Amino acid sequence: MHRHGYKGRKFGRETDQRRALLRGLECSLIKYQSITVTLARAKEIRREVEKCVTIAKKGGLANRRLLVARFDDIEVADLLMDVIAPQIKRNSGYLRIERAGFRKGDNSEMATISFVDDINLDKKESK
Repeated sequence: MHRHGYKGRKFGRETDQRRALLRGLECSLIKYQSITVTLARAKEIRREVEKCVTIAKKGGLANRRLLVARFDDIEVADLLMDVIAPQIKRNSGYLRIERAGFRKGDNSEMATISFVDDINLDKKESK
């Protein structure tokens, strides 16, 4: 059989478990600006978070509602929309993946994924 048209990695999980895993990792990345995960997970997270940042940069109520629906967390959506997106000055390539060695135990390749631009979260408290 051919594998044409099947996008994304499966991570050995059912669809709902996979969506929940990726959604949680995406929320953590936005909250903490940088996380360390396996390389495969980092590559999957990058695909989705870059789309979300592009939506947030457009602004507007409809786009805010799209982000709230995607993350299931109003605080994360507001953080992305109000604090992070206005500070990003580029049109694409918002995230950086740096290899971080191998995990002790199963020898999985680890990576640190973070925003390319410096994000100042103090803007949130000053509002």
